Amino acid sequence: MRIERWVAGDPTATQACFEIAEAVRAADDPLGPPGSARWFRASLEQTVDPMEMWFVPGETPGTAQASYHLDLPDLDNTARARVNLVVHPAFRRRGVGRALLEHAARRAAENGRSILDADVAQGRAEMPSAGESFARRTGAGAGLVDARRVFVTAEVPPERIARLREGAARAAAGYSVVSWIGPVPDEYLLGLAAVVNALNDAPHNAGVEARDWDARRIRERVESRQAARGGRLYSVAAVHDATGEMAAVTAIEVGDDHPEWGHQAITAVTGRHRGHRLGLLVKAAIHQWLAAAEPGLRRVVTWNAASNQHMIAINEALGYELLEPLWQSYELPVADALALARGAAG
Repeated sequence: MRIERWVAGDPTATQACFEIAEAVRAADDPLGPPGSARWFRASLEQTVDPMEMWFVPGETPGTAQASYHLDLPDLDNTARARVNLVVHPAFRRRGVGRALLEHAARRAAENGRSILDADVAQGRAEMPSAGESFARRTGAGAGLVDARRVFVTAEVPPERIARLREGAARAAAGYSVVSWIGPVPDEYLLGLAAVVNALNDAPHNAGVEARDWDARRIRERVESRQAARGGRLYSVAAVHDATGEMAAVTAIEVGDDHPEWGHQAITAVTGRHRGHRLGLLVKAAIHQWLAAAEPGLRRVVTWNAASNQHMIAINEALGYELLEPLWQSYELPVADALALARGAAG
């Protein structure tokens, strides 16, 4: 089996790998938002962490059977690699996925990594998803479950959002709401970094290190990627009047390819400012803003750990509803993946 490395600037390989991702989405996540070729390309060329991608070419020129991304964090979690391995539904159960897993494990080992992390769509008890079945066959250990919810604009009356914002604003006396589109203004950059770091106490898998966000990391690794994707990133923050500290932030991205879908980028509140309903305040405010600024918006998707009951309660108060499937994280030692490959070869 031939496995080739994706090279930046190769439009044919990029499109072939995007088409695999879309075929997998249609098979495993038909209710989710459609993919964007531009967002896909940006995820490869403007990465938050160093990344490499490999693919199995198809029999027809310009096609591919399977691929994987391998994220290789260089600022934290440097013993771990995150793999996103996808096999076109037409080529499943032929050993393609196992061959790519072996290849990914070798690449991870060569980059000094000892753990592979992955997320897969869940199926049902009587019918596990393709990703679940594959992860279980490898002996990977299950971790956190992530739940996705969707806000359907036509089903939530504006009066509901306004009422929730008014109630949250009363609880948040002494805080002001600020907003911007695109890159964070310089005056808010350090404050935003502090709020992003507040996510480190959200539910996470054991052994995963906290990420240390600073101004440079946000500018170079997050905002550059958002710029490459195009579209618009709306942000709303709450600022503590007495100290000028940014206390909470939420952001939703709307792309040019599918402006009917919005994607929640972040919602976070710093520890010292919790208890004032700031999460609800900024989320209600951004939905009011989007209703006016993005008349074509029909749905907004957000993700939370299924155990994060506080944020889930906020989302459900706003009208978000569960959008299946749930997603399960898995962890596999690189040594075990390599031993599995040797056993299969023997």
